[in-house]
Amino acid sequence: MHIYQRTLAGKVKCSGLGLHSGQKVNLTIKPAPVNHGIKFVRTDLPDSPGIPALFNMVVDTSLATVIGRDGLIVSTIEHLMAALAGLSIDNALVELDAYEVPVMDGSAGPFACMIRDSGIQTQEAPRHYFAVKEPIELEKDGKFVGLYPDSRFCITCCIDFAHPLVGRQAYCLDLTDKAFEQEICRARTFGFLHELAYLKQYGLGKGGSLDNAVVVAEDQILNKEGLRFADEFVRHKLLDSLGDFSLLGLPLLGHLKLSKSGHAFNHEFIRRFLDAKSCWETCIPAVQSLGPDTVQGPVAFNGMG
Repeated sequence: MHIYQRTLAGKVKCSGLGLHSGQKVNLTIKPAPVNHGIKFVRTDLPDSPGIPALFNMVVDTSLATVIGRDGLIVSTIEHLMAALAGLSIDNALVELDAYEVPVMDGSAGPFACMIRDSGIQTQEAPRHYFAVKEPIELEKDGKFVGLYPDSRFCITCCIDFAHPLVGRQAYCLDLTDKAFEQEICRARTFGFLHELAYLKQYGLGKGGSLDNAVVVAEDQILNKEGLRFADEFVRHKLLDSLGDFSLLGLPLLGHLKLSKSGHAFNHEFIRRFLDAKSCWETCIPAVQSLGPDTVQGPVAFNGMG
């Protein structure tokens, strides 16, 4: 847990393709002042309009997390947002010259490396947190998300796919910079071969390839190098959820539990959370509340609180 706000020590740049658009995009992340938050700016448009990375800016969650307003959108932001949240970056300006964030290798790893290479600057203002006081749960159609009181932020994620190479997987993470970098940020997005053919048919997934996604066929992983982790699938779903929940605008103090959830259900829960004002409060943790990094690893999770 960090007591003070943080930003990058300098600007960093990268280029790549949008996962769905296939369009080349140049992206720059710059330091920003305290209480700025994360903001995206479209430099390819007149007057370089911007959008804050906040839950109420979300306009689509069907295939990725998309923010927008006044006809302006920025798509597929979840991996970059996960990198910023995983390294506790509170303030940054993200400039891009197309509407979709580059997919890079399909994980948050390249973004995390960029941020680390720039250095991280502690700022002279405290971090504010959402502290969970009472449990909040949402369950629908086999999906579940719950938030429970805790002195730090941890995530338990469970997935269950009717495929022999994926199946049921669960993972629990006590979020620290080190844990995010070592255990989560390199987990890649994945898809099933029959789904990719469907996406291509409708002009989506144009930038997708074995270089930026794990592709699962009926009886094998098509990527020659195989998986980066035996449970890479659930680790990536946890990464996606970290990116989604970062759109609250403040970090959480609580235990987040997810089962079979995705972008759309995550954002439905975020709306439920923000409406349940008696179940949380904003706070500035005291310095004494800081504790050492804790151990994370695979867990058994039944989905319910």
